Amino acid sequence: MPSSGVAAVDRALSILAAFEDAPEPMTLAELARRTKMYKSTLLRLMTSLQDFGYLVQFADGRYHLGPTPFRLGAVYQRSNNLHDRVVPLLRQLVAEGTESPSYHVRHDAKRRLCVFRVDSQHSTLDRVEAGMLLPLDRGAAGRVILAFDGEKGEGYDEIRKGCIAMSFGERDPDCAGLACPVFGPAGKCVGALSLSGPKLRFTRDNIKAMTSLLLKAAIRLTRTLGGPTELLDEALPASAEDARPARRVRR
Repeated sequence: MPSSGVAAVDRALSILAAFEDAPEPMTLAELARRTKMYKSTLLRLMTSLQDFGYLVQFADGRYHLGPTPFRLGAVYQRSNNLHDRVVPLLRQLVAEGTESPSYHVRHDAKRRLCVFRVDSQHSTLDRVEAGMLLPLDRGAAGRVILAFDGEKGEGYDEIRKGCIAMSFGERDPDCAGLACPVFGPAGKCVGALSLSGPKLRFTRDNIKAMTSLLLKAAIRLTRTLGGPTELLDEALPASAEDARPARRVRR
């Protein structure tokens, strides 16, 4: 997407963005390939980024993110208090026997950001962590976000009607997931709560039980954020109070 901002700032932010899916520190040559910038341009911009703690250079010459992004992330969490509102709900879902819960928000036109994640008490196959960028068009959480942003196509009307999306092997052939929306003021979908884990544990009974628990969590979070709960209330099964996933699972 073309930017209307300052070119040098855009390039500096592009350098930082290159580290989002980099599992290890990168050499100057690797950064040049990812950003499509000349090495001389990179070096000039990275000098400023290092001075302000956004990047660090290791003894072997490779570069990685410095402490400033972490510090700003901590400031963000403190300022919006989202961590204190979401993480206790995720931990409660785990205590109730669900698969691993996560909270996702839209990052850009094609990706979603996993903001929070708590691993379940069961063995888990899906490798999802807080801070990961994932596709919007694959996975239950992504399709929930697209549905309530007005996406058209097969299945999206059903998601909007029932407030639940399911995924079987869309991102990982061995994993499954289900998700529902979280609403903020004026009824805008501000994120998606999801549960994910091995497909073999997504039996019909467990899906029914986890769907009820997930919707109840989304209702509580929506109320906390000042959003309307009517759609979620309508989607919640009448027997939700007794819903619990089966405790016997194959390890």
